[in-house]
Amino acid sequence: MNKLIGILFTAFVVGAVVFAFSPRPDPQMPATRVQIGHLLMLDVHSVGDRLVTVGERGHVFVSDDRGANWRQVPSSTTATLTAVSFVDEARGVAVGHDAVIIRTEDGGENWILVQTAPEDEEPLLAVRFDRRGHGFAVGAYGRFLESHDGGLSWEERDISASDLHLNALAEVDGVMLIAGEAGTLLRSDDGGATWNEIDSPYEGSFFGLLATPDGGLLAFGMRGHVFRSDDGGYDWSEIDTGTHSAIFGGHIVSPELVVLAGQNGLLLASGDQGRSFVTIDADTSRTFAAVAPGLGPGEVVLAGEEGVLRVDVAIPAGGRS
Repeated sequence: MNKLIGILFTAFVVGAVVFAFSPRPDPQMPATRVQIGHLLMLDVHSVGDRLVTVGERGHVFVSDDRGANWRQVPSSTTATLTAVSFVDEARGVAVGHDAVIIRTEDGGENWILVQTAPEDEEPLLAVRFDRRGHGFAVGAYGRFLESHDGGLSWEERDISASDLHLNALAEVDGVMLIAGEAGTLLRSDDGGATWNEIDSPYEGSFFGLLATPDGGLLAFGMRGHVFRSDDGGYDWSEIDTGTHSAIFGGHIVSPELVVLAGQNGLLLASGDQGRSFVTIDADTSRTFAAVAPGLGPGEVVLAGEEGVLRVDVAIPAGGRS
């Protein structure tokens, strides 16, 4: 267990957010109802009109009004869940500690356990599927899993000589990228069959990747660093964010709005697909791990400390403030 806690710190916590991302004892509350506001939620995913969020101790919640109200659903695990992805509006997969993988076929209402390996002490930290049901899950110490059937079965593969943690997955124009610890960047040009390490613009850890609508890539992570590539990851330009706070999550809310979130209430917005960012005052010091679109064109739902938070984000005209 101590090893797992250390890995969670490495993957998600920088400096002042150690407490926020540490496993904590369950709060005193009625046994029949767990309140989302008392939990650490580590990812949130939009599935049609529904939002699905996952987090500590295997908790899964769904919202059918874009984050206004949430209800807990059974998840079949008590291992902390770190990431969730959907093939379509019915089939989805969540991954997390103990190398756990759970799967749904009804849009997140019910989940079945696909695999768990607590003896390995190697959490999975990211998962991604395409619409054909081809997916990957990556995690601690270079762990890499592949599925060709929407998450029903998985094959473990060695894709790198490094044992650094792999934290994020993205695809743009047929090119796939993995980002991770110590500036790790891996690229595949053949649908994930082979992977090659590419030069990184940064030696610190990346926590996330986003593919922008115009074919660009954004990589973000420690100390407020954001980099953009327009050639599939070979060349990168650093974007001035005006912050040294860690960035843990982000989302392409619309072609006109990119939102990044992170440490101590950090919220950044871009109206030019990540070429520049403005700081948004979220009026909170909570740390956020993931972003999803809310009800309106400028509303987002943030998952992290104390559950979820809805925030209105004005679409910026460009430039940093």
